Amino acid sequence: MRRHPRRPGDAVWLFDLDDTLHHASGGSFAAIGAAMNDYIVRHLGVDAEQAHALRRRYWRVYGATLLGLIRHHRIPASQFLEEVHALPELESLLRGARTDLAWLRRLPGRRILLTNAPERYARRVLKALGISALFERVISVEHMRMFGHYRPKPDARMLRHVCAQLRIAPSRCTLVEDSVANLRTAHALGMGTVWMRGWMDEPAHRRPACVDRRVDRLHRLPPR
Repeated sequence: MRRHPRRPGDAVWLFDLDDTLHHASGGSFAAIGAAMNDYIVRHLGVDAEQAHALRRRYWRVYGATLLGLIRHHRIPASQFLEEVHALPELESLLRGARTDLAWLRRLPGRRILLTNAPERYARRVLKALGISALFERVISVEHMRMFGHYRPKPDARMLRHVCAQLRIAPSRCTLVEDSVANLRTAHALGMGTVWMRGWMDEPAHRRPACVDRRVDRLHRLPPR
């Protein structure tokens, strides 16, 4: 697929949230995981060990625990999202990098948040990090429904739909995120891809073909 050069002024940046804009795996993810396990125990009548196994299996198979719970157990999505992301202590769990957040303020082009998390959680995180005003739009999992079904990342149909809503070609977009699976889909559609690895513990021995750039901190990525 032919890739057109992106000028900084007309670039459209699609940013993931967790482990991209903040260190979720070292903060909020543990609390969210515990809340998911608790929800599954209460609503499916399984023990804690079975709940953990179900959560991990559905995440591995479907890319999101929510999709497995909907498909196999018909749980109400809105209830699940609200309960497991309520997190009264969320703000105290957030870990961001000041230099990255400062870099975002100087980044030319449009900035869109594209996250599989629910909107209320996403906006709380942005507010706590002090960067809400930097994003013209928050596209959360509630907005990733097509024909009555949830289509979170890495669903290609959803990414095409996002571009159609924004009235831009995929080639004008750059997806910045920690998930290679999501970057692979974006790359196949012609988007630029940035793999944010700064919050990951395991080493990366090579850069996947679907990744245009690999960075360990956002501020080390110069504008396109």
